[in-house]
Amino acid sequence: MDFLIEYKTLWVAMTFLLLFGLERIFPARPARPFSKRVARNLGFWPINIALSLIVILNVTYWASGHALWHRPAVWNGGWLILGDIIILDLFLYFWHRAVHRIDFLWRFHAVHHIDRHLDTTSAIRFHFGEIFFAAFVRAIIIMAFAIPFSSVIIFETLVLMFTLFHHSNLGLPDAMDRILSKVIVTPGIHWVHHHTDVRDRNGNYATLFSLWDPIFRSQSRIKRSRDVELGIAGVKDQPITGLITQPFRKQPRIDSEMG
Repeated sequence: MDFLIEYKTLWVAMTFLLLFGLERIFPARPARPFSKRVARNLGFWPINIALSLIVILNVTYWASGHALWHRPAVWNGGWLILGDIIILDLFLYFWHRAVHRIDFLWRFHAVHHIDRHLDTTSAIRFHFGEIFFAAFVRAIIIMAFAIPFSSVIIFETLVLMFTLFHHSNLGLPDAMDRILSKVIVTPGIHWVHHHTDVRDRNGNYATLFSLWDPIFRSQSRIKRSRDVELGIAGVKDQPITGLITQPFRKQPRIDSEMG
């Protein structure tokens, strides 16, 4: 278990440092200097790491050890891990749809969407409440499909690396983005999901594999461009304390996600 966690931490940290540097050398839109926004986003990292170590890992480990059926040993390891990754990625696709459609969950997920600029730090800016609830729902999937703990950690590592990638401000050549997007989610796909227009935000939900949106007809209607407006219309960013408390404050729904 300790080895898997160290492996995950190393690969995610390396990916962050690489993309954080590259997006400043080859930005898709003018790169911003280190600012309060970057510091604010990075402030979510220690909070979510603590939550992962205290709750998420333990819930996941427990779920993997309490499967609803016994998976034959020959089904574990090798290429069969890909099957586990596909199952978990499909779950994440539907979870992502849910946090946009269910008002209670959207209150937490909106913290991620208020960001009016995208880069690698945006991939860190998730409210711990959303991560907490997702872990318990995912535990049901882990138990139902008897997914080993090792497969979940490998999947989490890939999710964190890919999330850093498709939120990044890296200016990939259009041809490269187009080729990669046939298999995986790229910045060209995911940036549109952060468009201020709710019709586009209600689409492009995939995290790893890009096929889910075409299959379930949830592709956004526009393409990424340098001048696409990001964030939630009419909503300003806040200090980290405001973002943390926002889901718990009495407030009207900040936009019509059901539109």
